[in-house]
Amino acid sequence: MSHWTRTLTLLVVLGSTCTEASSSWHMDDFIKVVKQVEDRNPGLEPVAVLKSLRRAAGLNDAFIQHFLGDANSSTTDVDASLSDYIGKALRHRVAEDAREEGVVLTSDGTTVALRPLLLGIEAGFLSKSRGRVQGLYQLSLAKDLGLSFRHFHSFPLSRRLGPDGCWDSVTSPQIFVLSDSPSLLTNAQVNGGMDGVVLGMEVSEKPRRPIKLSALLTTYYCHQMETDGLDTAPRLISPRRRENFRGLVVPPLLARQAVKSVELQRRLKGHPKMDTKEKKQLMAVMNEGMKEFVHKYMDCPAIVPRCMWGAEPYRGTPTNLVLPLSFMYIHHTYTPSQPCLTFQQCSADMRSMQRFHQEDRGWDDIGYSFVAGSDGYIYEGRGWHWQGAHTFGHNSKGYGVSFIGDYSSSLPSQNSMGLVRDNLASCAVGGGRLVPNFTLQGHRQVVSTSCPGDALYNEIRGWEHFGEVKKRN
Repeated sequence: MSHWTRTLTLLVVLGSTCTEASSSWHMDDFIKVVKQVEDRNPGLEPVAVLKSLRRAAGLNDAFIQHFLGDANSSTTDVDASLSDYIGKALRHRVAEDAREEGVVLTSDGTTVALRPLLLGIEAGFLSKSRGRVQGLYQLSLAKDLGLSFRHFHSFPLSRRLGPDGCWDSVTSPQIFVLSDSPSLLTNAQVNGGMDGVVLGMEVSEKPRRPIKLSALLTTYYCHQMETDGLDTAPRLISPRRRENFRGLVVPPLLARQAVKSVELQRRLKGHPKMDTKEKKQLMAVMNEGMKEFVHKYMDCPAIVPRCMWGAEPYRGTPTNLVLPLSFMYIHHTYTPSQPCLTFQQCSADMRSMQRFHQEDRGWDDIGYSFVAGSDGYIYEGRGWHWQGAHTFGHNSKGYGVSFIGDYSSSLPSQNSMGLVRDNLASCAVGGGRLVPNFTLQGHRQVVSTSCPGDALYNEIRGWEHFGEVKKRN
């Protein structure tokens, strides 16, 4: 666990989704600014709004103009009272003190870079044929992928992308600090890029596009879950980011788009074309880098880090696991007994369980390795590397993964079960943290307990990797 992750203090307060807030780096506030621009220019088409935002932020280099045209051709001036905020919101950079700027916190707890998001949407609105968007991948992801893969090609694959980070507050976010040394493509940039691809493709496929930009962003980022979580939620919402992105993007195509982005940048700068050997070498670098991209952002589920749910520090010195492990143990929390449907509620549940484990049971930390909410996310407990306190006598042998809720007579959402069964397990194997032939067991199989509840236990008996073992008395 990094210095930043341990030391940043978050003020985490329960709140409703997409509520009024003071000016901060929250998506809610950015949407309010977009709506002000729209309200002051009635009848302005979404692409004109996007161009005016781009003009205010100075996003008008030759690469962007190649696909989207000159932002200075916009005849709409953004009010001076909004220009400074817009400029800071859209200009992405990582400062020397590891602060990442040009990013916003969304209501589902993820952090998104606005530049690739809005460039992708603008490309989608400019599309002249449904489902075919010129520049969509280059503007949203491929250019930055190419830069990061080329710059860090001698680094381990895990260092070429990311990292995530922590906000100083989740109610009025002002400062976002990365949790490790930055690559040229942080998690927030990837999130913004994926959303840019998803929303850009979506608006390109609409035969008529009367929707306002603020309405599009509100629909995507501000959906409130019903009791069944993502199982009955609409398709086009931010918690489905990775699911939707996987359905649209073929990794070899993205690698080729990264190469094309490098070629275009060279041409725009007046440099000679790459020869066949150089292009072949570049393609090899991109293909290698894409393996880590696919693993990290397409195979693995999105995991909410400890700092984002407001974890207290580990008490004492963690025991590091010896990887790869051979088991995954499935639990339910029992208390809290109800599924959590929002980032705010899931975070509160995580803090409640950590307090119980530390204060009442005297443990060093929350016992679980990971916890699945019903909001579409996995929450980091002790994580991949610290030994947990979840399955007595077996904590050094496997990961303990719990579902928030009581599943004695009902099941978790299909989405949350899929995140654990398919995505988290695949992520662990692909990352060398679980052996490929690992065994999955219910808590009750190795400890005298009713956990993970009758309904959930009967369900996991049909999962791949489920295995019977001798019960510990």
